[in-house]
Amino acid sequence: MTATVPAKLPLNKKTKKQLARGEKQGAATRTKKRLTSRGATIAALVIAVLWTTPTFGLFVSSLRPPEEILRNGWWTIFQNPGFTLNNYTEVLAAGNSTLNLAGAFINSIAITLPATIFPLVIASLAAYAFAWIKFPGRNWIFIGVFALQIVPLQMALVPLLSLFSRGLSIGDIEIFSSLNASNSYSQVWIAHTIFALPLAIFLLHNFVSEIPSELIEAARVDGAGHGQVFFRIVLPLTMPAIASFAIFQFLWVWNDLLVALVFADGRVAPMTKLLAEITGSRGQDWNLLTAGAFISILVPLIVFFALQRYFVRGLLAGSTKG
Repeated sequence: MTATVPAKLPLNKKTKKQLARGEKQGAATRTKKRLTSRGATIAALVIAVLWTTPTFGLFVSSLRPPEEILRNGWWTIFQNPGFTLNNYTEVLAAGNSTLNLAGAFINSIAITLPATIFPLVIASLAAYAFAWIKFPGRNWIFIGVFALQIVPLQMALVPLLSLFSRGLSIGDIEIFSSLNASNSYSQVWIAHTIFALPLAIFLLHNFVSEIPSELIEAARVDGAGHGQVFFRIVLPLTMPAIASFAIFQFLWVWNDLLVALVFADGRVAPMTKLLAEITGSRGQDWNLLTAGAFISILVPLIVFFALQRYFVRGLLAGSTKG
C-alpha cells in the first residue's frame, strides 16, 4: 500500500496576500514581544534614570546661587533648599560687545532651521533620482557620494573657508564671491548642508529604494511624471525617514561648535559659540553655563517630542519584515 502525497494546489492572489499579511503580523508580534519584555523594560528604565540624572542636576544647579554651587553639590538642595532666577537673568544679558545670549538664541534658530531643511530637500530629490531614475554612471556616482562620508569634517573647513573668501569663477560668472561678507548666515548654511548631504542621501536612498516597484510602475502607466511620483507617492511614504534624519540634523547643527567657530562670527554667532565665551577664560563663571546650557536644550527637546512618533516609525521601518 503506497502513501498518497497531497498535491500542492495553486494559490490565488488573494490567498497569497493573506498569507503574506499573516507572516508580517507574526513578525511584528515577535518584534513587539522582544521590545516589551521584562528585561527590556528594566534596561530602558535604568538607561532613562542614568540619562535623566545629569539633566536634572543641571537644572537644579541653574537655579542655585553661585556661592552655593561652589560650596556643595546639587544633590544637597534637599537639605538646604534655595532657588533663584538670577543665573538666567545674567546669562541672557551676558555676551560680548556685539551680541548677547538672547540674540545668539535667535541666531541658533536662524542657522539650524535652514541648515536642516536645505539638505533634506536636496537629499530626498537625490535619493529618488538614484533609486528610480536610470542615467549613465548612476551607480558610480552613488558610490562616490557614499565614500564622502569617510572624509573628516575638519579636512574640509579650511578649503571651504578659502573658497568662500576668494570666490570661484566659471567664465564670467562669479560664484561664492558674495559670501565673504560679514554678518551673513550664508556660509554656515552652505557648510552644514554640504557636510550633511552624503549621509542624508545614503539613508534616504535606502528607504526610497524599498518602495514597491509596482506602485511606481502603476503611477507611470497612469501618466504620472517624475515630479508627480515623487510628491504624491515617494514623499509621503518616506516621511518617517525624513523626520528621523531631520531630528538628527537639527540636533547636530544646534549643538555644533566647530563649524560655528569657523563660519559664524560677529552678530551671527550661535549659542554654542557664545556659551564658550561667557564661561570665562578658566571656566570660573560656570554657574552661567548651567543656565545657558539648560536654555539651549529646550528647543531640541521640543523638536524631539513633537516629532517623536515619526522618529520611532523611521527607526523601526523595515524591522517587521518576515
